[in-house]
Parts: sequence; C-alpha cells; structure tokens
Amino acid sequence: MGHITEYISDLRHALDALDLASVRQARQMIAQARDDGRQIFLCGNGGSAATASHMANDLGKGASYGRDQEHRFRVIALTDNVPWMTALANDVSYESIFAEQLKNLGQPGDLMIAISGSGNSANVLNAVTVAKERGISTIGWTGFDGGALKSMVDLAIVADSHHMGRVEDVHTVLMHLMCYYFMDGEG
Repeated sequence: MGHITEYISDLRHALDALDLASVRQARQMIAQARDDGRQIFLCGNGGSAATASHMANDLGKGASYGRDQEHRFRVIALTDNVPWMTALANDVSYESIFAEQLKNLGQPGDLMIAISGSGNSANVLNAVTVAKERGISTIGWTGFDGGALKSMVDLAIVADSHHMGRVEDVHTVLMHLMCYYFMDGEG
C-alpha cells in the first residue's frame, strides 16, 4: 500500500471506531450549555489549539449569527489571548496558561472542551483540574490510549489511533460534527 492509501485507510479506521453515543452526548452537553446561557471554553496545544480556535469561531459566528439570544453560543478558546498566555507562561509557568484564565472566567455550570492528542499535556490537565474544582463540566478529546485526560473528564472521546496526524484529523471531524449540527439547524 502506498503512503496515501495507507494514511486514508488508517484514518477511515479511526473514524469508524468513533463512539457515536459519546459524540451525541458531547453534542447534547454543548447544546445544554448554550440553552442555559453558560460559557463554553476550549483549550489545546499546537494542532489542538488550532482546533480549539476553529471551533470557537464556528460556534461563535457560524452557529450563532442571525439567531436569537437563546440560540447563540458564549464560547471562547483559551488559546486565543496570546498576551495573557505568554505572560502566564513567562511569569508563572507554561503549565498554568489555561488554568489561570479559567480561574478568572469560569463559573459553575460552564463547559470546557479539553483537546490533547496524547491526553497528557500538563497545561490541559491543569485546566481540567480547575474546571472540576469550579463545577465546570468537562469533555476531553484525545487519542492514543487516552492518556490521563481520559479518566479526568466527565466525557472522553478517544480517537483510535497512535499517529498524531490522524488523531488531529479525527478531532477536526469531531469539531465539524459538533458545529455543523448547530449550523445546519440541529437536525
């Protein structure tokens, strides 16, 4: 098999292995946060940061524009305030860049989606710890064996792959599955 067909075959396997009940449950948690007027937070590093930012954009604009207040998303990617993140990384620690923001912004009943391919990123895990302490519901998107994130969150969705590219591909599909459900009229 050539590289292209092998990559696509492995990605297809990872997508086929998705736990669709968990995907539906995550979608329900996102809808509930919106319906309750709660804030949704997203975080991740590298490609996962890009997925977090993309999802905040798609929910905040794509799934909210032109809708009444009850059907708009209050969503923010903790990856997007670069001055705040770099100040925390420089003055406190890189491991605190999401947790410290969440301490300022998070309220009981909010929702956090933590994205980590390995499931072991210290800054993501620290944010989940703060979320749990503050009564914020948590969803984790991970890959490989799920890492520590899998057992820390209220709901884990694990991409069945040991290749970071395919894990990130699955996370991008998950992000679009969530966002386009709301963009297409929840249905």
